[in-house]
Amino acid sequence: MAGERRLSFERPIYELEARLDKLERLAQENPEALNELRQLRRDLTDTKRRIYASLKPWETVEVARHPDRPKTADYLELVFDEFIELHGDKLFGDDRAIRTGWAKLDAHKVMVVGHQKGRTTHENTACNFGMPHPEGYRKAIAKMHLAAKFHLPVICLIDTKGAFPGIAAEERGQHQAIADAMFQMSRLPTPIVCVVIGEGGSGGALGIGVGDRVAMLEHAYYSVISPEGCAGILWKSHEFKEQAAEALKMTSKDLVKLKIVDAVVREPLGGAHRDHHAMAATLKIYLRSQLRELVGMPIDQLLEARYQRFRRMGVFIERTETAEAGPGPTPTPAKAPAS
Repeated sequence: MAGERRLSFERPIYELEARLDKLERLAQENPEALNELRQLRRDLTDTKRRIYASLKPWETVEVARHPDRPKTADYLELVFDEFIELHGDKLFGDDRAIRTGWAKLDAHKVMVVGHQKGRTTHENTACNFGMPHPEGYRKAIAKMHLAAKFHLPVICLIDTKGAFPGIAAEERGQHQAIADAMFQMSRLPTPIVCVVIGEGGSGGALGIGVGDRVAMLEHAYYSVISPEGCAGILWKSHEFKEQAAEALKMTSKDLVKLKIVDAVVREPLGGAHRDHHAMAATLKIYLRSQLRELVGMPIDQLLEARYQRFRRMGVFIERTETAEAGPGPTPTPAKAPAS
């Protein structure tokens, strides 16, 4: 599903597709063009594979933000059955930047929670460009508790630049809503599978990102801050966004090595924006396999494993007795203990 927006590094792909389209029309009248047509198709496949295998971090960000990239609403239609949406946080209102509801994934009944972006200006305005207010996170947690009440798993689809940073959101307790959401998810007595499907920006992503399994699509990104925000802080200019993207280690290749995410879900050749159905089929296979593994696990083991998963992240500096006594060897990083 190639859209109107053409990424600069995709130019060779579009040039080959244009030649292929012209040659396909010619081949209908001239059978001798079939060999050239087959060769051109192979060239197109090789070009897509070569370009997408060597994306720079900033190019990955561009793919993650592609307007034709499948969104939560698309996966609700293509991956799940019988979706019944649930609205409101019972405190303030219904935040359309987060969608929640019951659904079926094969034989599994699940609660789906996901950030929602729009495609048109009207849709983006309605869902605040996928940037939730506090009521969005309160709605999400309320529905997750409902799922736990009925012993049903939760699936979270993450796709946001970040939580909305406006004054109204802060007045309604944005920071507390996110912190409480993370805390509640850490102890929710039911399986949780989280997948970053596009942008995974800062606390806005973490607000529905604490789970037993955390995965991301191949060309998504997951970061404490956007490259533009990082460049603005460190270099005082967004012009350094590419350097910031490189430094942030925000791509799936980096994060699976750092053990921040458990798995990388492969995208169709040329990115998920080119084939929604293929991407949905692959995501469905991943979700099915994780649910099959998690639903039979005793709750106490599930919660302990979830705690240990996040406890093992990162490193800390451990001071030695020599260092405390005075000048000595430089403290060395050590992995966080398992308990």
